[in-house]
Amino acid sequence: MWRSTPLAVVVGVMVATSISTPAQTVPDFATMRDETVSIIQDLIRIDTSNPPGNETKVADYLKGILDREGIASEILSLEPGRGNLVARLKGTGSKPAILLMGHTDVVGVERDRWSFDPFAGTVTDGHVYGRGAVDDKDTVAAALVAFLTLHRQQVALDRDVIYLAEAGEEGSSQLGIGFMVDRHWDKIESEFALAEGGTTSMSDGAVRYVGVATTEKVPRRLTLVATGTSGHGSMPRLDNPVVHLAAAVAKVGAYQAPMRLNATTRAFFEKMAAIGSPDEAYMFTHLEDPVVGSMIENTLRHSNIRYASTLRTSISPTIISGGFRSNVIPAEAEATLDVRAVPDEDMDALVADLTRLIDDAAIEIRRAAVGRPAPAPSRLDSEVYAAIERAQRAIYPNAVTVPMMLTGATDMAQLRAKGVQAYGLGSPTLETEARAHGNDERVSVDSLGEFTELIYRVVVDVAASSPSR
Repeated sequence: MWRSTPLAVVVGVMVATSISTPAQTVPDFATMRDETVSIIQDLIRIDTSNPPGNETKVADYLKGILDREGIASEILSLEPGRGNLVARLKGTGSKPAILLMGHTDVVGVERDRWSFDPFAGTVTDGHVYGRGAVDDKDTVAAALVAFLTLHRQQVALDRDVIYLAEAGEEGSSQLGIGFMVDRHWDKIESEFALAEGGTTSMSDGAVRYVGVATTEKVPRRLTLVATGTSGHGSMPRLDNPVVHLAAAVAKVGAYQAPMRLNATTRAFFEKMAAIGSPDEAYMFTHLEDPVVGSMIENTLRHSNIRYASTLRTSISPTIISGGFRSNVIPAEAEATLDVRAVPDEDMDALVADLTRLIDDAAIEIRRAAVGRPAPAPSRLDSEVYAAIERAQRAIYPNAVTVPMMLTGATDMAQLRAKGVQAYGLGSPTLETEARAHGNDERVSVDSLGEFTELIYRVVVDVAASSPSR
């Protein structure tokens, strides 16, 4: 059974080892696991709920660890308290750098719905509980330990290895990756990046596949605005905006955009067919069948909403607002639509389709300002993707590596827009468990160890000089 080891003891032991023994390329992964657990507990105990963020508190903590290791780092901020930490291990420069990135802010919590203090980093039943356990302080901790181990093992590098703990991913990326890309690109410029977003999926106690995020949907918010004539609620009006809005929302809620597979999603379903049950294999290989395809799509819509969302641009009504008194018909009401577009979606055409669907002159569709970019997916034939496959086989020999399109959004979008081949990884979790942003968010101790090992193996594979491999 895993037992907590004080971080200072772990660091001291590992530093002493690196000084007194020759450089090694195969470290003690159990010790790395213990250090990752200790660090993520400390990170969870620093409340970085966004808003307000306060990510500099985490940046200061991380800088303290790096300072003790003799690794230079700096904290860069667009606004006070919203710091981004960056550090670098120098290589020969014969190959471009690789970036290890995680975000330090988290979403808020419903404290009364948690079984444990969400900011205590409680370890029980083989799991670490707390806000950020899987989004995204596991990546911050695992990438840091992999980074530190490269330094302690004195691994000779052809590539610089950059570590970035960034602010603002949860809704204010202009303070984090936007700031770093726009004003400090020279500090994070890289050929490859490893970040959050992948899904290492477990079933029946074993990992089935290591899902690698190579692209993601793009947030494109729309607002339905209904207008009419205000008046007394005792006299129903045919142009009541609330009524018109309700009808429009109902139509949009039932609507599905056309299915559009891309290179990533096509490869994903091909891989899933190869490892799935006969029924799953049939569905995943007949998605585009003109006879049964629509039936399969409808089945997935009811049985697996993540797969269903992967097939197309998705639209979810999320907020309805209108009116201010129970006896007053308002002049206006509106609904927010959370649109997650496939990367090459034609938004003009989508809005035109929705306008025809709603077919109501009282409804206007308004588009929010574009936020994240919609770059091309990262390649499936790159050096890093191949290294992830090799690392997966070493750690999980009975699993497969699968490319994925995220239904959500990450800060990899801004990196891909700069030409970086960015790949999202994730801690092993049960297929039936999805606690990111939810109550009792948790990650298993063993998963943290395997996640750290995966990152380390990939980086050594692509960054280490040939004699050290």
